[in-house]
Amino acid sequence: MKEIKEEKTLVIIKPDGVQKGLIGEVIKRFEQRDLKIVALEMFEPTKELIDGHYPKDKAWKERLGHKTLVTYEKYGIDPIESVGTKEPLELGEMIRGWLINYMTSAPLVRIVVQGVHAVDMVRKIAGPTIPYLADMGTIRGDFSADSPAVANAEQRAVANILHASETAAEAEHEIKYWFGDQPIYSYKRYGVDE
Repeated sequence: MKEIKEEKTLVIIKPDGVQKGLIGEVIKRFEQRDLKIVALEMFEPTKELIDGHYPKDKAWKERLGHKTLVTYEKYGIDPIESVGTKEPLELGEMIRGWLINYMTSAPLVRIVVQGVHAVDMVRKIAGPTIPYLADMGTIRGDFSADSPAVANAEQRAVANILHASETAAEAEHEIKYWFGDQPIYSYKRYGVDE
């Protein structure tokens, strides 16, 4: 039987989170909810490492492009005028490139968080991936107001403080990808795990 208290998830504090001095705040928010930090490292990412993190398949890039077209339509922005195309795949490839540039623009912090329903808890604490839609009290809601419309107009990725795995399967894959053979620690939290 799977041990729910031992569920692990991956968090990456992105360049804007590091540059805004939010490393401690992000960790504090997780620890306040009885989640444990079981692996932690600041590092300088390479383009190859980031390229390997983001999907390369056509369907993912087209989905990214379609989402961008919906944003353009919502705000009355002509995609051809803004970025030179209205083809979803082409837009998705462009945005994937913006993501790689963004994620390699400053050091990142990779973290493995463990605890009861860690995947869902971390995503709840982080808030929705689009910061201007995130509620106050979430990390993104409290520390970012970025939006896809602004990011697309500036031809860059949305600055949204952190990445958090969406599912347990994704978390397992991402922890393996980002930490490899590095140790994941096991310990009891004082007053919590006793």
